Amino acid sequence: QHHGPRLPSPSVREAASMYGTAVAIFLVILVAALQGSVPPENPFPYRILLDPQGTLELSWNVSYVQEAVHFRLLVRELKAGLLFGMSDRGEMENADLVVLWTNGDSAYFADAWSDQKGQIHLDTQQDYQLLQAQGTPDGLALLFKRPFGTCDPKDYFIEDGTVHLVYGILEQPFPSLEAINTSSLQTGLQRVQLLKPEVPVPKVPADTRTMEIRAPDVLIPGQETTYWCYISELPRGFARHHIVMYEPIITQGNEALVHHMEIFQCTGGFESVPHFSGACDSRMKPERLNYCRHVLAAWALGAKAFYYPEEAGLPFGGEGSSRFLRLEVHYHNPLKIQGRRDSSGIRLYYTATLRRFDAGILELGLVYTPVMAIPPREPAFVLTGYCTDKCTQLALPPSGIHIFASQLHTHLTGRKVVTVLARDGRELEVVNRDNHYSPHFQEIRMLKKAVSVFQGDVLITSCTYNTEDRKLATVGGFGILEEMCVNYAHYYPQTQLELCKSAVDAGFLQKYFHLVNRFNSEEVCTCPQASVPQQFASVPWNSFSRDVLAALYGFAPISMHCNKSSAVRFQGEWDRQPLPEIISTLEEPTPRCPASQAQHASGPTVDQD
Repeated sequence: QHHGPRLPSPSVREAASMYGTAVAIFLVILVAALQGSVPPENPFPYRILLDPQGTLELSWNVSYVQEAVHFRLLVRELKAGLLFGMSDRGEMENADLVVLWTNGDSAYFADAWSDQKGQIHLDTQQDYQLLQAQGTPDGLALLFKRPFGTCDPKDYFIEDGTVHLVYGILEQPFPSLEAINTSSLQTGLQRVQLLKPEVPVPKVPADTRTMEIRAPDVLIPGQETTYWCYISELPRGFARHHIVMYEPIITQGNEALVHHMEIFQCTGGFESVPHFSGACDSRMKPERLNYCRHVLAAWALGAKAFYYPEEAGLPFGGEGSSRFLRLEVHYHNPLKIQGRRDSSGIRLYYTATLRRFDAGILELGLVYTPVMAIPPREPAFVLTGYCTDKCTQLALPPSGIHIFASQLHTHLTGRKVVTVLARDGRELEVVNRDNHYSPHFQEIRMLKKAVSVFQGDVLITSCTYNTEDRKLATVGGFGILEEMCVNYAHYYPQTQLELCKSAVDAGFLQKYFHLVNRFNSEEVCTCPQASVPQQFASVPWNSFSRDVLAALYGFAPISMHCNKSSAVRFQGEWDRQPLPEIISTLEEPTPRCPASQAQHASGPTVDQD
């Protein structure tokens, strides 16, 4: 006797024991070959643990030919079932799910979805296809696949960027799928980049050496945000080398506190830089640390080892190059934990065999300034920073540069980030886009293909923010409760241009405050001694003040920072610059339906034992 809807009779059947259940259940499944774009010796090259206990292990591969993701979910301690899937930001409500569950007699695997109350429903269109269920010495392994796009309104569109995976553990049998509500389950989320680019990992040269740059034995301050600066130095006479790879070193137990780290090289003009280990905003910080701004390595939460392309390496050392390096560690300590010690840093892999090109890092987006602000209670407020044609014309070589990797960065309210290349007023291609961006998962991502930028091109970086839980305006700045909008673009060949960013003209912002003052009964503090954050704090936020601010950012002239690594701007007039004129924009990516629609059925059923 069969329970529930079912697929047409499969041509091959296999039974697999589900370990750890109170009753003996056998799952009848459809077995299909993994038509792969990956070699059989490593069919699932990517792997993460979904839960902190490590009972759910997800492996996957990507087939760009089939436009599908193959999953292998290993369940080490299966109880009465589980649910797994994706949602916009890791919520269990309105999620796209597969569910393995039992009613005590039979077990089922089906494509499902949860509503806004967490109630589970069977999907009328089954797009998760179960390929195999196999009992292993480690537990039950489920193999299934899902197309990137399904054209099912209940399904998540798998696209480039961050994907929020969700899971839930079923502790007991349920009489039906609809009897399950996610609010009663042990649940969690994990963030990944599912659509990994098909970029081979370059071989590290045989003569590669390593160097660890870490701030030793730092007592992490018991405050929410700390930027810790530490000066290190290369050996005297250190010759010119290429960095070919680097990776983070995180002190065990501090993984949740170390938010991001960067290594900067100091300007070559100084014979010495005072040794310092302390808060970057300390009054005791030597003035010369402000001249250590040339980025050598940048790591942020969620990123793993970073490799340079075989034809490029990041230069450091040698004649005219400073021996002094500044490590900057950003500690995010919202619980204000006291007494924690840390020696985190970055391990550099470098070679004396120089590659064809020197690589560089170009910082795109918004200047760190409070003149760029997000009103409170905003579900999706957009700020945009520009690298203008005037700057690229002046600072880039005639042969252009090639961006091969990108790291997007905002603080806590960031939800989407995109950088687009425009030429002659027309947007041509996306450099990097993340429609489900999370500040808690920041990686340096290799691009699927390098993006070439030429003289006169424009790079436009837009960030979308959600401030629905905030009562005051969120201004731009370094603090974690302030905001940033940055794309660290990794490129070659290296140029003198290190920072190409913008902000609204400060004088036009003052005109905004005066205008808001005239149209409100409440006084807005526009007195000269008031800071911009104080002025924003006194704005009475309503539809008028919000809409006018958005309009101001959309038409007012900008102040451009077209800077060399020494923090000196390229020669030219950079204030009160007009916004680049864009006459043609790219459309957002839309889901492509798979060539053959999935069967409209509930999925394989389970026979009674």
